This record gives sequence, C-alpha cells and structure tokens, in this order.
Amino acid sequence: MKLVFCGTPQFAVPTLQALIAAGHEIALVVSQPDRPVGRSQQVTPPPVKETALATGLEVTQPEKIKNNPEFRSRLEATAPDAILVVAYGRIIPPWMLSLPRLGCINLHASLLPKYRGAAPIQWAVAMGETVSGNTTMLLEEGLDTGPILLQQEIPIAPGQTSAELFDVLAKAGAPLVVKTLNGLDDGTIAPQQQDHSRATLAPILTRDDGRMDFAKYTAREMWNRWRGFQPWPGAYSSLDGKKFIVHRMQVAPITKTAEPGSVVVAEGAMLAACAQGTWIEIVELQLEGKKRMLTSEFLRGSALRSGARLGR
Repeated sequence: MKLVFCGTPQFAVPTLQALIAAGHEIALVVSQPDRPVGRSQQVTPPPVKETALATGLEVTQPEKIKNNPEFRSRLEATAPDAILVVAYGRIIPPWMLSLPRLGCINLHASLLPKYRGAAPIQWAVAMGETVSGNTTMLLEEGLDTGPILLQQEIPIAPGQTSAELFDVLAKAGAPLVVKTLNGLDDGTIAPQQQDHSRATLAPILTRDDGRMDFAKYTAREMWNRWRGFQPWPGAYSSLDGKKFIVHRMQVAPITKTAEPGSVVVAEGAMLAACAQGTWIEIVELQLEGKKRMLTSEFLRGSALRSGARLGR
C-alpha cells in the first residue's frame, strides 16, 4: 500500500521500521520541526526524521497542518491508501481524516477507552496499573475517541518505570500496526465503537505533577507517581527552602502515624512520613546546588536530623 507516516519521537520509530520491512511504500514521512534539545539547546532533528532520511524516505516538517494549503495539496496529490499516526504531536484536521480510503490509523499506548490523552504511559504507571497495552484505532475529531481496531495487553512489571515501559510498548505496537493495516485492507477487521462511559484521561504532564504531597498520597501512591513521572517531571519537594529532588525511593515496610513530610534519620537511611501512616525511604537524592548522590552519602555530610520536615 501507499502510506503517509506521521510521527516524531523515538516511540514512533519501531512502527516506521516495521512498515518499511513489510514492504509498504512510505510515500511521505511527516514529522514535527527540528527543536532545541537539552541544556545546550542545540537544534536537533526528531528521531523519526533521522530514521526516515537514513532509509531514503522523503520528509516534510510543517509548523502547522490545519490551515496549510501547500501541505494539503501535497497530501492530496500523494493520495495515500492510509495515513499512519504514531506520537506525531499534532491534532489531525478533518480534511486529512477523510483523505485516505482506509482512514487515518493511530497507535495509542493504552487500552482505550482508558487513558485518553497525551501521557497514557506515564499515567498508567502513576496510577498503579499492573497491565497496560496498545490500541490501534481510526482517528476522528474527538480526543482518542475513534473506533478500536486491535488491542494488545502488556503487563507492567513490578518496579517498572514509564521510561522502561515506553520501549516495551513501542516495540510491541509496531507489528500490531502492520497487522491492523493488513486487516483493514482485506476486510478482516471490523472497527468497534468505544464505551465512552468507561473513558479516563491522561492529560499532558506539568512540572507540578512531580511535587510530592505527603499529606495526600500514601507511600505506595508516591512511589507509583515517581515511577510514572520518569524522566520528567520526576519527584521533588523542598527542604529548608531549597529544592529537594528524589531520584530513587522505595516503600518502607513500617506503619507509624506522624506528621506528613516528617523525616526520620537512622543508620544512614532517611524515611519520610506519607498519608495514612505510611513511609517512603529516600534512596538517592539531590539538594538544590548539590550533586546527585546516595542518601547515605548525603547524610554523612549533612546536619539533617530526625524531626526535619520536607515540603517547607
């Protein structure tokens, strides 16, 4: 089939590679423009663009697509059988939805209708789910509301972070997209409407999502949020007015009521009180202006004692 592929980050790369390997004609790859990356703010091409160029595919990077006559004319002239959309990062406009004969097929990293939105992997882990997965669907104008084509369940391993789950779902989703495309073409897949009453949202993450609220969350909930919000926004609080980043933590096997955020220091370990009398152990940390270090190393050079409070 003749395809147009829309994708931007590393998550989309395995699917692009699988479509190429399956022998489909990728007539055009659409990706977001090159952006400044990292502390150096060096302008860097997105992974999908790099992959496409390395395999000799044609790439376009429009700044906008909704009202872009040149881009629209180019896609209409291409006349693809299907448009594949994987983590592209742009809302697909109506004119584009109706263009290909097989529609616009999207790979979404959740078991829809759960976790509709921009950050399904992060929120699934943050909410303590033990199973995630991929869904292929036909795009429509609503946010991840289109008919479901195929789904696959993927277990979330104990202790797995969202960054680790990203790679698992990206690789598993690639053959699912190829299977979906073939099934739509030969008529063996019948789109199924979603049960919208069961929908949950996975909104784009903000910096504030990483703020540790010791009074609101139990130790298990805090740990799940830390796993889900890797590598960003992570988990952070404050100590004596300075930002206090928690790079690694674990649930402490104790139950004792204390003021949320209260710290206990003992034998080179640091515990913090959470909701419902639960506690986390902070394993690796970084205080504002200092380097990242193990808690035991931090305590050797710190005057921190039991009774201190995080969140101040």
